[in-house]
Amino acid sequence: MSFDRSIKIAPSILSADFANFGQEIRCVEAEGADWIHVDVMDGHFVPNLTFGPPMCAAIRKHVTTVMDVHLMIAPVDPYIEAFAEAGADVLTAHLEAGPHIHRTLQAIRAAGCKAGLALNPGTGIEDVDYLLDMIDLVCVMTVNPGFGGQSFIHSQVEKVRRLREKIGDRPIHIEIDGGITPLTAPLMAEAGADVLVAGSAVFKGGSVVDPAPYGDNIRAIRAACAS
Repeated sequence: MSFDRSIKIAPSILSADFANFGQEIRCVEAEGADWIHVDVMDGHFVPNLTFGPPMCAAIRKHVTTVMDVHLMIAPVDPYIEAFAEAGADVLTAHLEAGPHIHRTLQAIRAAGCKAGLALNPGTGIEDVDYLLDMIDLVCVMTVNPGFGGQSFIHSQVEKVRRLREKIGDRPIHIEIDGGITPLTAPLMAEAGADVLVAGSAVFKGGSVVDPAPYGDNIRAIRAACAS
């Protein structure tokens, strides 16, 4: 995957039809999705339980863009190899998930994936300074991790602006996860984000039988960022 700072829309399959993931992925990609975002939750680090490596491996064959796997789990390190083997292009771990995040990021890159670092809403950005040369993506949580459909936390806009200044000309994506809509997306794009994870805002109103609303929703988010 080549690097650029154009706006990328990454639908979260947490909001898709669980019984029809393959077709849902094909539909949102056909309707303009740039990446596919997979939320992995363990019921321990966050209060929800979702997918493991076998599910990621099963959906990998349906993803033709970028499979962006967000590990909301602790510990992380024992599972890196399995998710890499399942086909993750980007593997993101939380700063808060363990005591040795530098080692975790090293392990992700060693497994052949792009390394992402996620920050919860209550986490500052000071600890990112010594990790900038280890990461390919920073994921700023604009909701507390664990559930889809939560409201956007506006204090994170300034966090993104400060992160963008720190990153400078390094090839590091800034991803936003949580509460993205046509109203909140332009705030983050203006602050410096380039990857926007959207769940219900993409999947609302559509289905595999009628996927056109997915395209309408994706275009509405993209257009809002360009205005």
